[in-house]
Amino acid sequence: MESHEQITTPLLTGIKEDHHNRPSTSSSSSVMAEPEENSPIKQVALTVPITDDPTLPVLTFRMWVLGTLSCVLLSFLNQFFWYRNEPLTITAISAQIAVVPLGNLMASLITDRVFFKGTRLEFTMNPGPFNVKEHVLITIFANSGAGTVYAIHIVSAVKIFYRENLTFWVSLIVVMTTQVLGFGWAGIFRRYLVEPAAMWWPSNLVQVSLFRALHEKEERSKGSLSRTQFFLIAFICSFAYYVFPGYLFKMLTSLSWVCWVFPTSILAQQLGSGLNGLGIGAIGLDWSTVSSYLGSPLASPWFATANVAVGFAIIMYVVTPIAYWLNIYKAKTFPIFSDGLFTSTGQDYNISSIIDNNFHLDVTAYEKSGPLYLSTFFAMTYGVGFAALSATVVHVLLFHGREIWQLSKSAFQNNKIDVHTRLMSKYNQVPEWWFICILIGNIAATIFACEYYNEQLQLPWWGVLLACFLAIFFTLPIGIITATTNQTPGLNIITEYIIGYLYPGRPVANICFKVYGYISMTQAITFLQDFKLGHYMKIPPRTMFMAQVVGTVIAGLVYLGTAWWLINTIPNICDTNLLPPDSQWTCPSDHVFYDASVIWGLIGPRRIFGDLGTYAAVNWFFLAGAIAPVLVWLAHRAFPEQNWIRLINMPVLIGATGNMPPATAVNYTSWIIVGFLSGFVVYRYRQDWWRRHNYVLSGALDAGLAFMGVLLYLSLGLEEINLTWWGNNLDGCPLATCPTAKGVVAEGCPVF
Repeated sequence: MESHEQITTPLLTGIKEDHHNRPSTSSSSSVMAEPEENSPIKQVALTVPITDDPTLPVLTFRMWVLGTLSCVLLSFLNQFFWYRNEPLTITAISAQIAVVPLGNLMASLITDRVFFKGTRLEFTMNPGPFNVKEHVLITIFANSGAGTVYAIHIVSAVKIFYRENLTFWVSLIVVMTTQVLGFGWAGIFRRYLVEPAAMWWPSNLVQVSLFRALHEKEERSKGSLSRTQFFLIAFICSFAYYVFPGYLFKMLTSLSWVCWVFPTSILAQQLGSGLNGLGIGAIGLDWSTVSSYLGSPLASPWFATANVAVGFAIIMYVVTPIAYWLNIYKAKTFPIFSDGLFTSTGQDYNISSIIDNNFHLDVTAYEKSGPLYLSTFFAMTYGVGFAALSATVVHVLLFHGREIWQLSKSAFQNNKIDVHTRLMSKYNQVPEWWFICILIGNIAATIFACEYYNEQLQLPWWGVLLACFLAIFFTLPIGIITATTNQTPGLNIITEYIIGYLYPGRPVANICFKVYGYISMTQAITFLQDFKLGHYMKIPPRTMFMAQVVGTVIAGLVYLGTAWWLINTIPNICDTNLLPPDSQWTCPSDHVFYDASVIWGLIGPRRIFGDLGTYAAVNWFFLAGAIAPVLVWLAHRAFPEQNWIRLINMPVLIGATGNMPPATAVNYTSWIIVGFLSGFVVYRYRQDWWRRHNYVLSGALDAGLAFMGVLLYLSLGLEEINLTWWGNNLDGCPLATCPTAKGVVAEGCPVF
């Protein structure tokens, strides 16, 4: 971040600028640091205000109403869209922007009468103007409902794909414990990852800048729009437009024009299909296509977008065609792009035939059915995951090792306290025993659930403890990496590998172990990041803690309730063999999660990637990923004047296609195009417009699409009112999934 890109005007009311451009205050209630006490991290010093007004009300009626509403809406919408063909993740930025006019409206309309005046219960529903601290707490509340609840995948895999019993009560225990368990790790490590200035969490600075922008008084020139007006106009346009890709003209999701030009050519459709091929020329005029898996491209800097674009092009347009046409791992026997599980003859693998009555692998049946095969692209995605993991470790050590070592030492030494920690010290801190009680209670509840409901969850007590050990072991190092470099290595493959070897043949045990070992750590990182945001914005810690706990519980209930409702009301949800061709309820992410449970849990890594498996050579990706950052580092050392070399980020470049599948080529091509227009063209040539409207536009597009998507489902989807015409053929490339090996039979495909 350069200084000219930062908001440097004061945030709090009553603060003036002195002749040294340092904030000063005329209010005795505001607390300000001396200039030399600012954060030692330049980016933080330029972005985060060094003032605090402890008199601003935080736990207000407005906060509880808007915070709860935002959390419930985001939880419902994110889970609702998660099962759809183009899932949409609605981030807390949408709520962060949308609640501003609502908060101001409540401040102007709700009575300011003081109830129970003069007593200990005295309170008012309207303590004054809508302030920034309320806004921050509402956003943190809403953040509990942003993203996804990973444990819902367990519910989907067991109930939908395996068709086994999993009760609502057991599901609720799994969801709640996995979500709240991270509080324990966060509480233990907050003194190392939140309080020190060295742990500065770069991604939080974007939200701090946005908070400041939304709460500064705008001097709007004649004929221009305020941010609020721009948001409303963009929201209405997004809301109205989504009726076309969402119902009237679904082909806008993926316009694969190459298939239209060559309607009988398998090769052309393999190359041109945006949903089932390489996506050459494919484009999606649908915001859900653009932002489904990679997030909003408007929030991605051009540097990161370029790395993703190069990585995608190499994997999709170089490695995949070569592997396919050289017929590596019988590639031509299967579709060129698929997340399916196949037999050696290209037929769908009958997973239910290799499961015994105890829901374990039937080894005899598996040996009779033969080894499981993956499409070559799907196998490569696991290799890419291996490479990205090792590349992340080596990249961080080479490019950030010395920095992390110095920052880590300062984090463990309490003698370097910056202005923000000093200002926060006057608030009552959250006692550590609160976190420990939550941690012990959750571990006990998890062990009880896994032992008492072992037939449903399969995971033994020692598996729970091992998962907790992995989570607590990795929280600090990964927290340091995230807090200093904004990179978070994923541990899902490692957890799957470990339990897959230790406890093979039990698919639910595998996915439960992965969720408890990987997601509880990820939740801890999320909680710590929110704690740091509250730290920067001077939110009382106990208030933060209350909002996070309540928001997490509400989000877990809404996510599970929404998933349970959809599973029980939508016929054949996720079953692509029984759903109509234009159905949106294909659950691509849950398919991949289910496939992973079969590969790593039911069959086990030894029979897939080990000495008994077909894909043992894929393990060499670990070595390739470790070598790649070394080559970049050596090039940088050899040519230090070439700054562009250091911009090559191998973890991002190699892991670019990590979301594929379930993401498809059109998701990437559309995302890259919009990212280029926003992060390069507009940012370079219309920087004032970008700074003023870019994030606002992103939130408005998300919100408009979400509300129209739900409206279409409630008004038309529930009544199964469909519109059948060629424009609702999602891709128009029926031959893209056809195998090209001799003698392989597939429905709707010619036999070579």
